[in-house]
Amino acid sequence: MATIKQIGPGRKTSGTIDGITYVTRNGKTYVRSTPTMPIRAYRTPAALKRQAIFKMVQMHIKYHLRTIRQTFTPKGNGSAVNRYYSVNGKALTKALEALADRLVAGEDIALTEVEAAIAAYATEHPEAIRIGKLSGYGEVFLTGAWPDTITLRANGGDSTIIVIVAENGSTTTIEPNGSTVVVSGSNDSGSNGSNGSNGSGTGGTSGTSDAVAAPVISGTTPFAESTSATISCATAGASIYYTVDGSTPTSASTAYSGAIALTDTTTVKAVAVKDGVSSSVTTKVFTKGEGGENPETE
Repeated sequence: MATIKQIGPGRKTSGTIDGITYVTRNGKTYVRSTPTMPIRAYRTPAALKRQAIFKMVQMHIKYHLRTIRQTFTPKGNGSAVNRYYSVNGKALTKALEALADRLVAGEDIALTEVEAAIAAYATEHPEAIRIGKLSGYGEVFLTGAWPDTITLRANGGDSTIIVIVAENGSTTTIEPNGSTVVVSGSNDSGSNGSNGSNGSGTGGTSGTSDAVAAPVISGTTPFAESTSATISCATAGASIYYTVDGSTPTSASTAYSGAIALTDTTTVKAVAVKDGVSSSVTTKVFTKGEGGENPETE
């Protein structure tokens, strides 16, 4: 299987994948109408397995699209997604091989199974899958399940710039002087993904999430038998909404009205809304037993 490669300064590329010849000119890719191999070549076990793996990789990338666009710097004329795949393609293929056999056999494979397989592989190979490769910032590796937030750090002498990227696409930039800039994650998944591609996180004037303060989630963690979570917001008149199932809260989620009783390990997420403007999302994990976590603002 040949790889499409750059062959000239005029952005003209060509190559053959699985017997289909592609030609790319000026950023657009064209496929010849007649394959250079018979159709049966695409029905071999090896070809079917490649197709199954590629389908699952597409599921995985689509699910994490907003984050990938924020944490990967495109290479050349490519996109952040292409960069993510070029860096992680081999590892993702190995992670999904077993599921690919099941998919080829006719089983339905859910996204949760794809994510679990990738997480299991990342646990065994903690420096195989990169989820943060932004120019000027240190690489971030997946070491288990994909996190709700990805933290990238750029070091310059004694100064450190921290960019926290949430799964909803919002970014929180902490400058060396301690100031914080929050950029809303309202960009649509179908956009060109150019928002925040330079990783500086300082161009946050277009976001609106800094108009409403992020909620503060309080409560004891870890806890022995039971505990309660309370949520507050510094913005007067803001309404608070929360979830306890790990999903991202919106104004359609449960409205906060008082302390939330917890008897098991629970992820509480909250958002504040005022006059149609939402804050960034705050997350706190309440752990029963050892290993509690501190609150994180998405």
